[in-house]
Amino acid sequence: MVSADFTGAFAPVVTPFAADATPDFERFLAHCRWLIDEGAGLAVFGTNSEANSLAGAERMELLDRLLDAGLPAGRFLPGTGASSITETVQLTRHALGRGCARVLMLPPFFYKDITDDGLYSFYADVIERVGDARLKVYLYHIPALSGVPITHPVIERLLRDYPGTVVGIKDSSGDWDNLQAMLTRFPTLQVFPASESFISRTRPLGARGCISATVNINPRRIARLVNEWDAPQGKALQAEVDQVRKIMQSYPMIAALKEVLAVGLDDAEWRRVRAPLVGLSRAAADTLIGSLRQCGFALREAALSA
Repeated sequence: MVSADFTGAFAPVVTPFAADATPDFERFLAHCRWLIDEGAGLAVFGTNSEANSLAGAERMELLDRLLDAGLPAGRFLPGTGASSITETVQLTRHALGRGCARVLMLPPFFYKDITDDGLYSFYADVIERVGDARLKVYLYHIPALSGVPITHPVIERLLRDYPGTVVGIKDSSGDWDNLQAMLTRFPTLQVFPASESFISRTRPLGARGCISATVNINPRRIARLVNEWDAPQGKALQAEVDQVRKIMQSYPMIAALKEVLAVGLDDAEWRRVRAPLVGLSRAAADTLIGSLRQCGFALREAALSA
């Protein structure tokens, strides 16, 4: 369960698409409700949500409809980052206006070799233009895809100049040394690794949980691990989630997640991705599902019937 101090397991919620490639809201809503029921938070419009294949207007409409359907704003961490300051401000203001004060913000990801001064200025300009004391920014460090690392000097400047506004970071670098250094150097920063495989190592250092793709299919166990990492069952829980994670990350993650949902729900519509992405080949899909079953992973229908 996501706690009042915003600790927990968050899913960058995968976005289902209809035959005409528009977002399929009813499936999206059902999946979000299930994730909340299983104890997870909703990092909608993250990388595995195909957020950068969605227009800003699509993101805002989906968020509106989820909240209008009664999902609690306090369980959301919507992605509002974009390449332009203007769109980032628009998406962030919209989220705030709907009661989602916490947002996950990518750096501008088109220009490469951005200086620390340039990156700091981007975030500072967004915060100043939004101009809302409620805003809580979680930086999104994913250099392999963004091409723009969020360096420690930039984090330090933002924490100094915007205390209480810049409050956290998702670290998708996969770099243990960087993750450990952030936890040590910035004790007030709410750090979320992007993989549940780091939970047992990072929770003792103050990490808040994880924002992980595989929360989409394994929310209950990952949420339990965040809360019970130091309990007698913690070691076994870590081993269980690691096994699933290892299988999933050997495939293109978005297509693999959607394949698991398609099989688990007996709903082929879940396999659709938006171009330029493509789904798994039939052979790869069969191997993936076979590997998950062999390791004893209960696909989603088991959780729904429990």
